[in-house]
Amino acid sequence: MEMVAHNPTDGVYPATSDYVHAMEVRGAQRTLYISGTMGLDRSGKPGETLSEQLVLIWDNIRAILASAGMTVDNVVRQTSYLRDVSYAEENAAARVAALGGRSIPTTAVVVQTLERNWLIELEIIAAA
Repeated sequence: MEMVAHNPTDGVYPATSDYVHAMEVRGAQRTLYISGTMGLDRSGKPGETLSEQLVLIWDNIRAILASAGMTVDNVVRQTSYLRDVSYAEENAAARVAALGGRSIPTTAVVVQTLERNWLIELEIIAAA
């Protein structure tokens, strides 16, 4: 499988260093769509802070990916649902760290979460 980032410079605003406009996936045989995943521990309890929830979310995502024989290297798209706009920078930093600096297409939306203490939820698409 090959992933090719597309960041056209003509007719569209420039991409930032942690973001790409589009990701072309060539030769993939499988696609995994991960439901919105929260920063909950194994008992279903959320982390108390955004930082704790981000660690739990990425641990949960790694476990879900592993169940499909994948790793974070297979992630090709992320949508973030943030309870507060002030969470955007820390969320982006957590994504960059989790992906080892690899950029992917992302969208972040500020929403009211289903539970007040859920600060963030991530949807992931992976391909292999």
